[in-house]
Amino acid sequence: MAGFVDEAQLHVKAGDGGAGSVSFRREAHVPKGGPDGGDGGKGGDVWLEADPHVRTLLDCRERPQYRAGHGGAGQGSTKTGADGDDLVVHVPAGTVVKAAETGELLADLVRPGERFRVAKGGRGGRGNARFATATHQAPRRADPGEPGEELTIELELKLIADVGLVGLPNAGKSTLLSRVTRARPKIADYPFTTLEPNLGIVALDVERTFVMADLPGLIEGASDGKGLGLQFLRHVERTQVIVFLIDASAEDPAGTLALLEREIARYSPALAEKPRRVVLSKADLLPPEERADAAARLGLPDARVISAHTGLGMRELLEDVWSAIPPAAVGSAETDEGHAG
Repeated sequence: MAGFVDEAQLHVKAGDGGAGSVSFRREAHVPKGGPDGGDGGKGGDVWLEADPHVRTLLDCRERPQYRAGHGGAGQGSTKTGADGDDLVVHVPAGTVVKAAETGELLADLVRPGERFRVAKGGRGGRGNARFATATHQAPRRADPGEPGEELTIELELKLIADVGLVGLPNAGKSTLLSRVTRARPKIADYPFTTLEPNLGIVALDVERTFVMADLPGLIEGASDGKGLGLQFLRHVERTQVIVFLIDASAEDPAGTLALLEREIARYSPALAEKPRRVVLSKADLLPPEERADAAARLGLPDARVISAHTGLGMRELLEDVWSAIPPAAVGSAETDEGHAG
């Protein structure tokens, strides 16, 4: 997807622990000072952090190797070595973390500021002062530091939006988003104008706001990866309400709805159970005398008829969508206005 990267694979390595020290006191008039070797420092951890200012996984894709700092070696006078520096990798909120080898889910970083330690630094080795006993007063033994954890992980971004606009290419999703938010997606009269997700905040009034996502057009076979396929469907998973947007001037609007519902259900039966609204868009392209009964005449009696161009039915649609969002979910999706990338 041009400009918008929602998958990446990283190899992460936590820091090794520092080696313990073999040292003996050297004091005037004390020819045989006791052991005073300090412990090695702990290796640094590798963390992932959901950053509200990061929108894609592009940086991770371009830099796939991450390594935290090693712990410092122990020193004489029982001085412990310095701990290695932690490394924090900033990812977008909504990033899912999996172990590349097993596919095991490790973390789902939904909230901005949420952290996950993906690799733990190794412990520092013990210095020889730790091994002194009444019967062994001059040990020359010290431990090496433990190695830090190392693994390959897969990152997958699933956008966080309250409402997802779903439709065939050129159904009017981008135009709708641009009319009800300050987002400015690319709009043109040809299929696949939208190649990457766009997010916008809809403000009905001071107290009622929600996040709407304009997603790339769905085509038949998307659940099998055709077109933008899985990249598209991944970003619908977190939405609370699905709005099926269908061109009112299309040849078979009812057939189009059936296709969209089928692809959604094949990808995720749970997703198909979410609240949904059906909308006939581009009503301004219909003859004026056909607009009033367009929904029933086109075989979608429950659909709302709108025109983002003229404003027909827009306020009523937004109120209806707001009523479908579960109260506990409102406010869970927060974003800056505009492009997700």
